[in-house]
Amino acid sequence: MITLCGIPLSNYYNKVKLALLEKGIPFEEEYVQTHSDDEAVLSRSPLGKVPFIKTPQGALCESQVIVDYLEAAYPGTPRLIPADPYQAAKVRELIAYVELHLELVVRELYAEAYFGGQVSDGTKKRVARALPGNIQAFKRLARFGPYLAGDHFTMADCAGWVSLPLVGTTTKIIYGEDLLQAGGVDWKPYAKLVGERPTAQQVAADRKADQERSLAAGRA
Repeated sequence: MITLCGIPLSNYYNKVKLALLEKGIPFEEEYVQTHSDDEAVLSRSPLGKVPFIKTPQGALCESQVIVDYLEAAYPGTPRLIPADPYQAAKVRELIAYVELHLELVVRELYAEAYFGGQVSDGTKKRVARALPGNIQAFKRLARFGPYLAGDHFTMADCAGWVSLPLVGTTTKIIYGEDLLQAGGVDWKPYAKLVGERPTAQQVAADRKADQERSLAAGRA
């Protein structure tokens, strides 16, 4: 049995969870806060990051490593990567653009957008300079046909569905404008489409429940 460790508020945790659900792989969940300094966590995720998984063979960390492992280790489940090597690479290319060139850039703004912190004007300007070009590059690759890589749900959608709304919402909060939408990436119909899948509905419901628990704990 696989154990998925992390927090339902994490988009990368939910990327892995969505892949597990889509592939129909049995798994358990274990709540683990990110950046823990507990040796039990560091022995499995050396930077203390989530998600990580526990398998009968040992632990694995980093979300893309995990979903690639799931694809290879459970070949009898629905495929999230095309069999053709080139098309498989195109799916992973999309994931890299979503995570490295969009979400990771915007992540610098999360402290102010969601957690009551402050982000320097310099950081805001740097992100605002970088994103438009990155968005145009992503736009060249994404097909939205209706899924990111074409007419089939793939691993790229496990990444896209959890991260593209964050990019749009975060920039709207910080800059007063959704830079994805401004750049011609109409992500909302796509997010709605994926969000109608039963697996995505389960992920969203669990995330909402965790948000409500966190708010209740903060008020206690």
